[in-house]
Amino acid sequence: MRIDLIRPGFAEGYQSPARMEPLALGILAALTPSRHEIRVFDERVEPLDLDGPVDLVAFSVCTFSARRAYQLAARYRERGVPVVMGGFHPTLLPDEVEAHADAVVIGDAEDTWPQVLADAEAGHLRRRYVSEGRPAQPAAPDRRVFRGKGYLPVRMVQFGRGCPRACEFCSIRAFYGGAVRHRPLSDVLAELEGARRVFFVDDNLMADRGALIALLRAIVPRKLRWSSQMDLSLADDPELLDLVRRSGCESLTIGFESLAEANLRQMGKAWNLAGSYEARLARLRAAGIMVYGTFLFGYDQDDPDVFRRTLAFAQGQKLFLANFNPLQPFPGTPLYERLAKEGRLVYDRWWLEPGYRWHEALVRPRGMDPETLTHGCRWARERFHGVRSILRRLPTRAHVRHLLVYLAANVVSCLDIRAKSRLGAR
Repeated sequence: MRIDLIRPGFAEGYQSPARMEPLALGILAALTPSRHEIRVFDERVEPLDLDGPVDLVAFSVCTFSARRAYQLAARYRERGVPVVMGGFHPTLLPDEVEAHADAVVIGDAEDTWPQVLADAEAGHLRRRYVSEGRPAQPAAPDRRVFRGKGYLPVRMVQFGRGCPRACEFCSIRAFYGGAVRHRPLSDVLAELEGARRVFFVDDNLMADRGALIALLRAIVPRKLRWSSQMDLSLADDPELLDLVRRSGCESLTIGFESLAEANLRQMGKAWNLAGSYEARLARLRAAGIMVYGTFLFGYDQDDPDVFRRTLAFAQGQKLFLANFNPLQPFPGTPLYERLAKEGRLVYDRWWLEPGYRWHEALVRPRGMDPETLTHGCRWARERFHGVRSILRRLPTRAHVRHLLVYLAANVVSCLDIRAKSRLGAR
């Protein structure tokens, strides 16, 4: 069969400056027997070939790209080409996705994609394929499909899937239900051969402390430069923090979410301990680790001054990067269900709204109106990513040590925010 594997963009014409390898497409390619002819398209970085000869099309779909995926799928189905959709959005909303695809994959691809291919060859695709494992045993991607697409020189590697935390807003929890599963360490180390810079894409690299320690000890001699996502509680574990430092960690993405303890309790993240942010960040800075902080606005304790306070914190703590987002209720999460019951969703299904824009508020907060939430997030993003702010945040040991990475990442982040802010219909 001739098979096209597609990651749709957020909207037609959107080209992402943050060009990172799409592991899902690499994994599908690795799971596809060599007798099939595959083409891989990442609409974030290249145009699609909608008219080429093809026998089966598979889309990897997130909620932000769902509307675009449906538009593209309609083009293929008009030609009589069967369409398969998998990923987070189809798993969380299979009934919706079924209206736009010939088959829906629920859960991970490792134990479903081979059956999809067998059924497609036989000419009788089933409507749904459900993964037996949550998570499934992660497979290594076929990296050949990433060549020539202009991705950033950072190897994306997955050690494990899932997170034991139960944050109200998180789609990871909705997808995996709190379970965690790791790949064999030997497989991960083989995938790291020849890499210089690595991003471990795990939902929470600290999901299993013992597994993480084994990984870090194994990569210490390799002199890698790596980044990932972790809990701020790393700063409370001197042994682990020292090992993270010695193994070559450059930066970590950490979800602070809010400076208000009441908000953290409401979102199921009271363990974050807002009162200890500054002390914990000081330990990370002392270890030479840059911190990319993420913040959510729109929880019940937020008022119109929350943007100024949070921006002052992010700049004062000299965060490497920061993300200031309006609260985004993803389908299948407790947050979405709660806000729907309270009648506080701006749109019932925001991902299908023709006029929805990436930076637009999706909820009606208790402490401000949606327009204030929209403009406040934009204001914080613009101030944080301004030239003066970038220079003010520079003088730390970690930023000076990784100066080129610091400057390049801030420029790419700024460009990506501007590109997304221009998006109209999805």
